Amino acid sequence: MHVFLTGATGFVGSYILRDLVREGHTVRCLLRDREAQLHIDDEENVERVSGDITDADSLRGTMRGCDAVIHLVGIIDEKPSKGVTFDAIHADGTRNVVAEAAEEGIRRFVQMSANGARPDGVSAYQTTKWAAEEAVRGADFEHAVILRPTLIFGKPGPGQPEFCSRLVKDLVKPFPILPVFGDGLYEQQPVAIEVVAAAFVQALQNERHAGQSYCVAGEERIPYLEVLDRITRGFGREPKRKVHQPIWLVRPAVHALGRFGLLPISPDQFEMLIEGNTCDATGFYQAFDVPKTPFTPENLAYLKEVA
Repeated sequence: MHVFLTGATGFVGSYILRDLVREGHTVRCLLRDREAQLHIDDEENVERVSGDITDADSLRGTMRGCDAVIHLVGIIDEKPSKGVTFDAIHADGTRNVVAEAAEEGIRRFVQMSANGARPDGVSAYQTTKWAAEEAVRGADFEHAVILRPTLIFGKPGPGQPEFCSRLVKDLVKPFPILPVFGDGLYEQQPVAIEVVAAAFVQALQNERHAGQSYCVAGEERIPYLEVLDRITRGFGREPKRKVHQPIWLVRPAVHALGRFGLLPISPDQFEMLIEGNTCDATGFYQAFDVPKTPFTPENLAYLKEVA
């Protein structure tokens, strides 16, 4: 297929780009900077077009001749002074991409959402991801698939945020004793980037996935305390002592200071962390043929290189 890909320079996008090319597809990458680095050795089947999902006019004609769209663009931190907000990127940006795809008569659309996306989410991140899903569902694509990953782990490229390497840089390395919100037993279900990338490529091609939404998660539910220990071991250190901070005490501080970037965690990230990030991924593993990559210190050894 001729696939239009947004977010190709990002952590998830770089893996999906490589998998698409490996499968024989031609990929047209939407780039704000047409000369941006793409993490792929051979660009023979890669095209570059300039555009910005927040500017509908800049998308005009960029999808012409494409058979499908994979839309990945998302943010984990807002920068309101620069117009980078969850609403602008997740909701309005997706509406612009969907509208242009519909205008060009594209019938296949695969959307990157997030586990926990819902209209009554605990964060603007979740509610705007839901708004993006609604835009895709409302467009009447012949083959639309929504994938909702949990926390994604794997070796990132330069400048690509990934939650394990961020935790090492912001928490494990600088603190001799690790602060933990509440009891730390809220569960996470990390999923490997190789699993996510494989799922996107299969969702694009396999007709059985049309009209479906899937939770994309690892096979193991892990308390946050254990997540920290496995990340620390992957980084080559022994697990550190923890100090537990009452949620009722830290929540006001996080909401007051985190929204100004004065803490390594934002209010949205805080609320989603303590809510937990798990789902029943049985249907996903029945429908997709993906690699088995558990969340173990051995599979986190890349942290020694990137963190």
